[in-house]
Amino acid sequence: MLNVVIIGASGYAGAELALLVHKHPELNLKGLYVSAGSQDANKPFSALHPQCLGLVDLPVKPLDEAGMLEAKTGTDLVCLATAHEVSMNLAPQFLDAGIPVFDLSGAFRVQQDGFYDKYYGFTHDQPEWLSKAVYGLAEWNAEQIKKTDLVAVAGCYPTASLLALKPLMEAGLIKADTTPIINAVSGVSGAGRKAAIGTSFCEISLNPYGVFNHRHQPEISYHLGGKVVFQPHLGNFVRGILATIYVQLADGVTAEQIDAAYQQAYSHSPIVRLSKQWPSIRSVAGTPFCDLHWQMQDGLLIVGSAIDNLLKGASSQALQCINLRFGFAPTLGLM
Repeated sequence: MLNVVIIGASGYAGAELALLVHKHPELNLKGLYVSAGSQDANKPFSALHPQCLGLVDLPVKPLDEAGMLEAKTGTDLVCLATAHEVSMNLAPQFLDAGIPVFDLSGAFRVQQDGFYDKYYGFTHDQPEWLSKAVYGLAEWNAEQIKKTDLVAVAGCYPTASLLALKPLMEAGLIKADTTPIINAVSGVSGAGRKAAIGTSFCEISLNPYGVFNHRHQPEISYHLGGKVVFQPHLGNFVRGILATIYVQLADGVTAEQIDAAYQQAYSHSPIVRLSKQWPSIRSVAGTPFCDLHWQMQDGLLIVGSAIDNLLKGASSQALQCINLRFGFAPTLGLM
């Protein structure tokens, strides 16, 4: 059994990850932590997340000096469900102690000069670890994940978008000098657990945000290897992401070529389901799956991609990466 510590356990993604680790036959949930000043410190985890009562009743401990020492002792891997800048500062402390880190924040996802200054509002001061990080898009980077101690788990919108677009890009089916358009909607849980009027469930109907400047746009472009237009929306539902993606196809591309590209990419990936109908939030909420469906007409391809933002967009993808890194079956604890 591998001992697992989760830092940032009071949030939605941290809670999902704690349950997944608890149920995993090869993992032991050793400790749950939050920042030293958090109002959730020293409370039972199940008091914060009542669905975990009788399953995960560990106390959520403050990550003060004593907590950090305890978190490092006898620990085999650490998951960070913390804010980006917090992850940037915490990850090296565990890595330097020889403890692999699986970071659910954006702190190590993009290795591009000026990226963090422009899109995250801070200067990245861990360039050595940033250069060593492997992007945790499990279906596409499995071999690299097996060999690294720092996995930057892919973002939720990028996961839905890249799983749909990468087979087309790899097969050369996207028309040169065109820009795929990603229109995506996320549930309110994507905004986190902290209360704010702009993400209050009663205040939300359906609205776009982050127009032309959402940080996931450059993340998608960087890992796709081509520019995209990305427009997120906030929907009045709790969890899930639905992305509808518009692609100009290269001249002469056939439906058979598109189908072959997706089959080649995902025929051995049970987490990605090639559906015969348009995906929906209902089909994936509460599951680790990504559902994909496509249709083409007159050189235009429309792809639908649906995931649970808290699972395939965060915690279950982190667990896929843990499975890969430690030699377990990729779907262990998920299916």
